[in-house]
Amino acid sequence: MPEVAKFVRQSAAKVTPHVLQQVHKQLPMLKVEFTQLDSPKYPHLVDQLEFLANVVEDFADGAAENLPYVTAAAAIFALVYAHRKVDLIPDSDPDYGFADDSAVVRAVLIDHERALERYAAHKGINWAKITSKA
Repeated sequence: MPEVAKFVRQSAAKVTPHVLQQVHKQLPMLKVEFTQLDSPKYPHLVDQLEFLANVVEDFADGAAENLPYVTAAAAIFALVYAHRKVDLIPDSDPDYGFADDSAVVRAVLIDHERALERYAAHKGINWAKITSKA
């Protein structure tokens, strides 16, 4: 997982305010897309992506002003990565298609746990459910 975390950090560092604006515009479509994911081996992935989409939306709307930009940038990268049609493991692979997407999302959740847990608490969201500890 350290390699995935490093990959996420390096990629998130490239997220600019312009990228934030572009992803913010696409959030309604992304949220619908993520609810359609068929990932039985990764049952928490849809909830985690929805959570990160809400984080980005609130950050862009100014409703999560205590959230560090680096956390929002990591969430943005995870959403963009999950949306990609071509990534490390093709999503069409029935057994492992979402393994890389899940690893990227988990790296964000782990690397930014304190900030995201505070955000979840502020929103009344069960953090244990998001992190699949429930």
